[in-house]
Amino acid sequence: MDERIAALRRILDESNYTVALCGSGMMTEGGVRGIKDPERAYEIEKKYGASPEYIFTSAYYNTRPEKFFHFYKEEILKHIPDPAPGSYAMARMEAAGKLQCVITANVYNQAIRGGCEHVINLHGTVFENQCPHCGEIYTVEDMLNAKGIPSCRVCNTTIRPKVSLFGEMVDSRIMTRTTEEIEKAEVLLLLGTTLRSDVFSNYLRYFHGKYLVAIHRTPHYSDGKADMVIIDEPGHILEQLGY
Repeated sequence: MDERIAALRRILDESNYTVALCGSGMMTEGGVRGIKDPERAYEIEKKYGASPEYIFTSAYYNTRPEKFFHFYKEEILKHIPDPAPGSYAMARMEAAGKLQCVITANVYNQAIRGGCEHVINLHGTVFENQCPHCGEIYTVEDMLNAKGIPSCRVCNTTIRPKVSLFGEMVDSRIMTRTTEEIEKAEVLLLLGTTLRSDVFSNYLRYFHGKYLVAIHRTPHYSDGKADMVIIDEPGHILEQLGY
């Protein structure tokens, strides 16, 4: 067994509570490019005349709903990735009692679809869409099949995807759950993200455990603050743990 894999396995075997923070690198290892990927963002801007960071906002949703939903269907719902190898590896870790919670910024629900049960979706999931007026729930298929702006079949209100749009605050209850899980962790795995992540950096101050382990594809200047750093695809490393 690779020396770094053996060392990580020892850390996990000795831990009573391990939490994984999953960033965009957990999605892209499956070959999927997020809408913030520079190349894809450029393609989107050429196609729609606006950046994805502008289109995927509550202001755009409220003022240009037809354009928002055209973008949402074509660029988000029609590009839902399958769970990446890391998702299945985390499910095996969870089943083996080596991973107690997965916290992810991924809106594609890859961890749960890969078999994990204890998951916090920080930014919601595209698989949940709801009428903000009457609460009726809608599936991805409902959204894709709707012509133009998806409207509630009960009260005709515009359906709202239950995802955090750019610039929106994370639900306070989800933030509380996230900080509680990180506070409980003896080992914190940063998978496909860094210590300076826009999403996770503020949560890291709640970690007071033994080992902070970063596994990502590209070296980062913040790596020195981690107790262990492995430069590789997270899924590739997790699969080798043998759980």
